[in-house]
Amino acid sequence: MKQEREFFAVEGVPWAESGVPGVRERVLSAADEVVLTRVARWAAGVDTSEAGVIRHEYVEEVYLLEGDLTDLTSGETYGVGHYACRPPGMPHGPYRTVAGCTMLEIRYREQPTSGV
Repeated sequence: MKQEREFFAVEGVPWAESGVPGVRERVLSAADEVVLTRVARWAAGVDTSEAGVIRHEYVEEVYLLEGDLTDLTSGETYGVGHYACRPPGMPHGPYRTVAGCTMLEIRYREQPTSGV
C-alpha cells in the first residue's frame, strides 16, 4: 500500500535517475517498484527504440504535462493534455521526444473483481 501523504510541494522531491538514459523522475508516492506515482522528465532527443515495444504486468496511466512524445510504432505525436491508460500486457512504444517532455505517471496492480 502507498504511504499516506497530505498535500506537499512536489518541487521538494529531488529528481533522480530512472534507470532509462535521459529520463529523470520524482517519485511522489510508492508502495514498491511497480505501484507508484511519479513525474517523469524525458530530455530532448530521448529515443527508446532499443527497448522495442513495451509490455508490463501493471496498469499504467500517463498524462503529458509538457513537450512532445512520438509513438514510433503508430507514428502519432502527442503533446500537452494527452492521456493514456494501459492495462497489463498492452503493447506500446517505442517512443521518441524531440523537445523533451514531462509526464505524470500512475502505476498500480489491477485488483481482481468479486464477480458482482
